[in-house]
Amino acid sequence: MRAGWMTLLAVLLAFSQPVNAQKKARMSLLDSDPDVVYLDSVLKKPIELKVEKAAPVFSDREGSHRLGTLKANQTVKLEAITDKIYRVRGEGVRDGIAGWVAPWAFSSKDPKFVEHLKQLYEREIIVRELIAAKQVAVGMTMDEVAKSKGKPNKTSVRMTEGGQTGRWEYVEYDELKHYVTRIDPVTGHSYRTLSHITQIETGNFAVEFINDVVTAVEESKEDKGGNVRIVVPPVVFGW
Repeated sequence: MRAGWMTLLAVLLAFSQPVNAQKKARMSLLDSDPDVVYLDSVLKKPIELKVEKAAPVFSDREGSHRLGTLKANQTVKLEAITDKIYRVRGEGVRDGIAGWVAPWAFSSKDPKFVEHLKQLYEREIIVRELIAAKQVAVGMTMDEVAKSKGKPNKTSVRMTEGGQTGRWEYVEYDELKHYVTRIDPVTGHSYRTLSHITQIETGNFAVEFINDVVTAVEESKEDKGGNVRIVVPPVVFGW
């Protein structure tokens, strides 16, 4: 009997959570998909598309579970993309609806919006990999550099006719542990104990940028050879 009451209490607590908390939990699950780019974390201004044709809306990007139908002749907010399908929020046949819809249903002021969104998607996937590996490439933004390498040790900024230029410098260190040998006054046995830790500079890393986009990468470490990677600069949308 007690187990039954405990189960009922757990169910009531789950349904009594604030709507915002439940929404955040659902969005957290959505954001965990590594193959999806969520535009609110990438773009400062939301993208809107016009629905030219009524289209099926799916709960999953594979299109295996249909939620309903997106009505034509409306403008919807683009929430997320993959290289093949879009997640939008708009009006369905009966009420509001949000889910995955094929690109053929939409149009934009930009006639190449499908091509440009695919370019944005491919860039973001590459940048994610670079940040995860703590690497920097020409074409990244300074915000992306900060996510990858952290706060720089030294910065310099200069304003010119062409805009803002600058340089971020990072100093890399290795820790060297120092030990001393001591004698136990009771047993007479010797033992090693940590005395102190010093930091040794092992290399310098620097990036130069123009108008918030990396234009050059310098690294002094000899054991990190290879060409500097290059990514497409951030896509600028005009719609």
